[in-house]
Amino acid sequence: MRRRSRTTLAIAVLLLAGSGAILAVFSSPARGSAEMTTSTAGMDKGMPMPVPIQPIGQATWQGMKIQARLSMPLPFVVFEGTSARMVRPPKKDNVHLMVMLTDTQTGAAIPYGSVWATVRKAGKIVFDERLWPMISRFMGTHFGNNVALPGSGTYRLSLLIGPPQAARHIEYSKVWLKPHRVSMTFHWRRPS
Repeated sequence: MRRRSRTTLAIAVLLLAGSGAILAVFSSPARGSAEMTTSTAGMDKGMPMPVPIQPIGQATWQGMKIQARLSMPLPFVVFEGTSARMVRPPKKDNVHLMVMLTDTQTGAAIPYGSVWATVRKAGKIVFDERLWPMISRFMGTHFGNNVALPGSGTYRLSLLIGPPQAARHIEYSKVWLKPHRVSMTFHWRRPS
């Protein structure tokens, strides 16, 4: 119990210590891009987010809302059975890519799926990996990872959404049965 408390405290300190840098990195929205927000309705229960978020696109698939967003790169902890490991963003990573999957009617998070993200700039792949399933008090349930974008410009994000692998109640028995691909374009500017 004591070890878990120290780990939790260390994570909280890292996140709080990083929040000052977060605000400095994302202090103004990129030209031509969606404006950054500091709260996300339905996810933060009215609590202010310590991390500014840049929405980059959304789509709907069979009643599933798929939202993609960026924040500054963040440390996170991966739990594997009985052990945990801290993942700290390398210096080259400059954004945290988040994908939220929610029910369009209820706003409830849709867990147990998978998200593979491919990011291209001028046709060249700059990121091509599975996103981690994540939970966050301020960013809600999402899939995410830290990413190194090579510079300001226009990017193409392609998401492969895998069907949720869970027992389903009747209302979800005939949806999200096969993988689905979603693509969106976004503009990002390297903070100065």
